[in-house]
Amino acid sequence: MLVDSHCHLDFPDFADDLDGVVGRAGAAGVGVLLTIGTHVTRYDQVVKVAERFDNVWATVGIHPHEAGVEPYADLDTLLRLAEHPKVVAFGETGLDYYYDKSPREQQRHSFRIHIEAARRTGLPVIVHTRDADDDTAAILAEEMGKGAFTGLIHCFSSRPDFAEKAVKLGLFISASGIMTFKTADILRDTLAGVPLDRLLVETDAPYLAPIPFRGKRNEPAYVAHTAARLAEVKGVTMAEMETATTDNFHRLFKKVARP
Repeated sequence: MLVDSHCHLDFPDFADDLDGVVGRAGAAGVGVLLTIGTHVTRYDQVVKVAERFDNVWATVGIHPHEAGVEPYADLDTLLRLAEHPKVVAFGETGLDYYYDKSPREQQRHSFRIHIEAARRTGLPVIVHTRDADDDTAAILAEEMGKGAFTGLIHCFSSRPDFAEKAVKLGLFISASGIMTFKTADILRDTLAGVPLDRLLVETDAPYLAPIPFRGKRNEPAYVAHTAARLAEVKGVTMAEMETATTDNFHRLFKKVARP
């Protein structure tokens, strides 16, 4: 069995095809799906998807793009919403200096609130970072010094030294369809150096479809293609990759019931 550790099933891209998307995932051997919150104001939509399917779980969080506009970026709200039985993590949160859609100070403030929520509850934090490795690493290290928390660097596409820092902090790293792209040699080399017991796989659907679906709408079933390429990079069998990434997911997301 595989797990898609990061997808966005509440997005309009899936509105007319959600049953089919989840069904095709199951047919492809993807037994658990984690649909990710990006707006607290759309929390209900994310949770309704998780409630609709036994094998779909959800998170609560504010994407860094929305850090400047979401009105509920406060600790009490995150903690309250995470009490839902199908909400298993905080995020996605983090820093995005590539698009800079929200002021950087507000991104950093929101990021720290999500980490504090993770620390208080024991649930993991899901980290988005783009063109912000230095600040992301500094905040993670500083916050870890205040008290331990668990987390995941999602859709990893950062530098090798950032991967090393994340692993040393005890965090997990998730590979997306990006690592299947022809131009991703450096990323594949970086992922080759990440311990197998720290790796997860994801789609980030509807974005970033892996080869051979690049340019099309991504969906959770396609995570099998990313896992197969990652198995090649790590020099293990597909069965070993399935077992490792699924075990890793359940070690991190302890609130998820294992099928």
